[in-house]
Amino acid sequence: MWNIADKSLKSRLFIGTALYPSPQIMQDAIRASGAGVITVSLRRQSPQQKGGLQFWDLIRDLGCELLPNTAGCHSAAEAVTTAQMARELFGTNWVKLEVIGDDYNLQPDPFGLVEAAEQLVKLGFEVFPYSTDDLVLCRKLLDVGCRVLMPWGAPIGTGRGLINPYALQTLRQRLPDTPLIVDAGIGAPSHAAKAMEFGYDGILLNTAVARAADPVVMAEAFRLAVESGRKAFEAGLMPERDLASPSTPVLGTPFWQQES
Repeated sequence: MWNIADKSLKSRLFIGTALYPSPQIMQDAIRASGAGVITVSLRRQSPQQKGGLQFWDLIRDLGCELLPNTAGCHSAAEAVTTAQMARELFGTNWVKLEVIGDDYNLQPDPFGLVEAAEQLVKLGFEVFPYSTDDLVLCRKLLDVGCRVLMPWGAPIGTGRGLINPYALQTLRQRLPDTPLIVDAGIGAPSHAAKAMEFGYDGILLNTAVARAADPVVMAEAFRLAVESGRKAFEAGLMPERDLASPSTPVLGTPFWQQES
């Protein structure tokens, strides 16, 4: 168990609910992942009209914490309105905040993101902002009251993994007490393991599992990768070095010389 935003979770893997071949495969994959948190995107439907109620009931049956997101929002005002609708529908003050600034790579709008985060914190939300790996932006988000940060590994859905390891490691080193979750761009279990080895607190992904040939098996692979990466970080990875060092010492080892 670990604690984040005043809740205890059984897993450090967060997983999405979109793009699966069927609702049954989605449920099976999420269970195989062992994820403690699942993300859901609020469609432009009124909670009073019970839009998508059957789908939300299916999600609730999984017994995970819900993290509604403001996917598709392009302004702070739109994101704040969507977050308020999500809180009414799902009964949670958690929100994954997305304010998209570019439709080509879905890069967050840093100005709109900080503006929306500040408003939502004042409205009592626990804001999980999806951001780039920029240290200054992340500090601005902390300044307006965010307690968790979710920098990208790569643009959403690209599967490129950790395109800027230096920036991600810098964030971890400079913000040692802030929960950090890599969100977006994770395409393989090895990407997730590497982020966890850096000391990140969790991984949020969707496409890499949902679009796999076998989403259920891939979900299990990510579960194991996140667990192993975290264990490796906690155990302490050996430092990299340029000089080779034998694993078996030669001092005190007998040598035999063949006589001619």
